[in-house]
Amino acid sequence: MMLMAGIGLQQNFSLSQTLSPQMQQSLHFLQAPVLELRSLVQQELESNPLLEEKAEEPAEKDEWDEEIEEMRRHDEDWREYFSQNARPNRSQDELQKKRQYLFDSQIEQESLSDHLLSQLSLSSPDATTERIGAEIIGNLNSDGFLTANLEEIAQATGATLPQVGEVLQLIQSFHPPGVAARDLAETLFLQLMQRGRGESLEASLVRNDLDRLGRKRYLELARQYNVTPDRIQEASDYIAKLQPHPGAAFSADVPQNVVQAEASFVKNGDTWTAQINDDPIPRLKISDTYKDLMSSNHQDKNLKEYLRERIRAGKFLIKCIYQRQQTIENILNEIARRQVDFLELGVSHLKPLTMSQVADTVGVHETTVSRAVANKYILTPWGSFPIKYFFTSGYTTSEGAVMSNTSIKDSIGDLVARENSQQPLSDSEIVSILEERGLKLARRTVAKYRAELNILPSNLRRKI
Repeated sequence: MMLMAGIGLQQNFSLSQTLSPQMQQSLHFLQAPVLELRSLVQQELESNPLLEEKAEEPAEKDEWDEEIEEMRRHDEDWREYFSQNARPNRSQDELQKKRQYLFDSQIEQESLSDHLLSQLSLSSPDATTERIGAEIIGNLNSDGFLTANLEEIAQATGATLPQVGEVLQLIQSFHPPGVAARDLAETLFLQLMQRGRGESLEASLVRNDLDRLGRKRYLELARQYNVTPDRIQEASDYIAKLQPHPGAAFSADVPQNVVQAEASFVKNGDTWTAQINDDPIPRLKISDTYKDLMSSNHQDKNLKEYLRERIRAGKFLIKCIYQRQQTIENILNEIARRQVDFLELGVSHLKPLTMSQVADTVGVHETTVSRAVANKYILTPWGSFPIKYFFTSGYTTSEGAVMSNTSIKDSIGDLVARENSQQPLSDSEIVSILEERGLKLARRTVAKYRAELNILPSNLRRKI
């Protein structure tokens, strides 16, 4: 006897959290870097006919706070609020010139492929060479190395291997020196060739003994090449000045974000505070033209409802921008309060700090702090830093002082920079020195931090 499963309807209840479109927009604005925010605001200006940019000098912070508070108190009474804009105006032309200057000051760097293709167009004698060359250039990675083999390029272009080899040699003669190499040894040799040192000891070392040179086997190499160890050291120093990544000076072929600081840390008297960069963000208001239109069309309910909806959307946008700037400012001011030693003395004095600590003080959720600092930069007396740089774990010294991981790495880097190059410090010796300073670390931790700083082990740092 076979039983057939019954077909029926079941009703399940579950709780889930969904974000309203307005909340999603607010979070998007909070997370966007300042230049991306400017782009988002420009899109809103184009899509909402009731929004327009204020042609006036930026209001003082207190005035802006009052505007926002007024907006909150009279959210529906828009006529009364927006009739109060009566400050001196600045010409729209002047505002447009300032914004255009900001765009013009962002330099778009030439990509490696564009740089090479322009040289190819000036040097290629026929269409076949240009086709093969374009295929080779298209297979270079961001470091300038060729990632496809010659057989693949020949198959893709319908050319012969000798033809591909000739065009590869042509491109390898282009700027930057060392481009289109297939490995590190080849790119170093190409650079030596362009310097007229293709028959030098340095060229022989990079072509035949780069591995032993990297492991500092100077005595072995000196015997092999019948030169002194000092000559091998001299050759090694010369090779070290060559560019291992010939394409590094050029931008990637994919669009890149231009970095602009959200704010800067400034000192007022004895106190460090954050000064927010509002310049790239258009200051918005509701257009008086549409207020007049609404007032003169009392009977058109559809138009009236449309205008009300656009006004609500515009005011919410203005509120979003204000809240974003206020949240970031509060977070940065708390960072400034906790990182005074860094601001006064430098990177080695950075203190451990977590996002939850800042969130508790500022009065927001930890995820809000994470969104607010994502992909954003700030100017400090020591240069421009990602805001996330200031959040790091750390260690407590025997004297009770707290040091961040970043400060410890800086100390390790300083020790290596000051060491005797003929007797470089081992990881164990670095551990001992730090312990004498009251900081107890495991040897593997020092090795990890050293590797993150791109510092070689002591046996590879030794010079004769």
